[in-house]
Amino acid sequence: MDASLLSIQPAASEPIYRQIVEQLRRLIAGGQLTPGESLPSVRDVAGFHAINPMTVSRAYGIAESEGLLERQRGKGMVVSTTRQATQTESHRLALLEPQLQALARHANELELPAERILRRLTKLLGEER
Repeated sequence: MDASLLSIQPAASEPIYRQIVEQLRRLIAGGQLTPGESLPSVRDVAGFHAINPMTVSRAYGIAESEGLLERQRGKGMVVSTTRQATQTESHRLALLEPQLQALARHANELELPAERILRRLTKLLGEER
C-alpha cells in the first residue's frame, strides 16, 4: 500500500485518525488491501499528508485493536491475515450507511431533488473508477 491511497481531509469535521481508520476498514472490506499486505510506516503516512505522526499511530493502534491490522516484526503493520479478505456486498454497503444518511439529510435540508443528487452521485462514481 502506498500512503497516497489514503485521502485525508484536514478541514473535515471528522478527526483525522477516524478518517484513516474508516478508510482502512473500507479498503480491507472491499479487498483493495489484502491479508498480509504491508502498510506504509507511520512516518511515511504522516510525511506524505503533512499530519502529526501520533495521529497516524493512533489510527493504526485502533485498527490493530479491532483486528484489522497486526504488527509483524521487521515488516511493521500489515493487514490481518486472520480476517476475511473481502466482505459481503451487504457488509460493505453497511460501512457506507452513515455517509448515505448524512447525504440524504443534507440534500433534504437544501431542498435538492433526489434525481439531481443521484445523477451527480452516479457521475462521481463513474469518475472514480
